[in-house]
Amino acid sequence: MRTAFVSGGARGIGFGIAEALLAAGYGVTVTGLTPAEVAAVPAREGLSAIELDVTDDAAVAAAIAPLDRLDALVNCAGMIARGAEYEIETFKKVIDVNLTGTMRLCLAARPKLARAGGAIVNTASMLSFFGGPMVPAYTASKGAVMQLTKALAIAWAPEGIRVNAVAPGWIATELTRGLVEDEARSAGILARTPLGRWGEPADIGGAVVFLCSEAARFVTGTILPVDGGYAAM
Repeated sequence: MRTAFVSGGARGIGFGIAEALLAAGYGVTVTGLTPAEVAAVPAREGLSAIELDVTDDAAVAAAIAPLDRLDALVNCAGMIARGAEYEIETFKKVIDVNLTGTMRLCLAARPKLARAGGAIVNTASMLSFFGGPMVPAYTASKGAVMQLTKALAIAWAPEGIRVNAVAPGWIATELTRGLVEDEARSAGILARTPLGRWGEPADIGGAVVFLCSEAARFVTGTILPVDGGYAAM
């Protein structure tokens, strides 16, 4: 059985990705930051959940070590701290989670991915392309994830590892519930989105399954917006 590891997969977009990979026949390990997040993961055949702090070098190595095989690594763990990212300690924390955490997992998974001819899918953002004045650390981290994806795609292509990223648009999750339910703000988002609806975690999951599949065997170094056309406006 093909196997996938989804950091931040215990909820939201990450869990949508995990569900899509399960449906595609993968055995999937997801991670949550806290015991409560892990305990809340619904039971699914082929799905396991573990606790992981992606800023902990030893914990990252220990999470990957037990895997006998690894075909896909999806880096979806992340954080955002609206309004607080101009505080330097918060800025550093966001960078450590979103950017350095991604690199930690890529490095830890590299040998097993190389043996399997596997794929990495990182999580970029619309803010990889646009500025976010309230979230300078998040914006910087997601711009860097985009460039890291390209760098690793080039560096690890000789090992048979493909490295791509998805850039989600406005996705309806628990974290965006306030925006979805705010009629005025939601209307503004939908007016900028040609497909005229909020995205769902499954929309991101479908893109990730494609990027991990044989159908994308000649695709690497790509940042794929999954945004209903938002970036095209």
